[in-house]
Amino acid sequence: MDISRAEQRILHILAQGGRIVIEKDEQGQILELNCITRDGWQFPGLDLTLFRKIKRKRAIQSRNSGPYRITRRGLQLVRSQLDNR
Repeated sequence: MDISRAEQRILHILAQGGRIVIEKDEQGQILELNCITRDGWQFPGLDLTLFRKIKRKRAIQSRNSGPYRITRRGLQLVRSQLDNR
């Protein structure tokens, strides 16, 4: 399965130790998505449609209501790059 360049960027950040933090309202609707790198910087390239596409492919998941992290399936989808650690 091929993934887009934007999905690839997000998965690389998550593979290097990043996370996706979600803020929801009382009804459970998503208010804000933040993709945080392992260094603590916020990556601006994540929106709701991209998040849903990655989640639908089961490349990310949240455990115990924590931040979203990459799964084994997500690691398989990520193509290697020189800057990947």
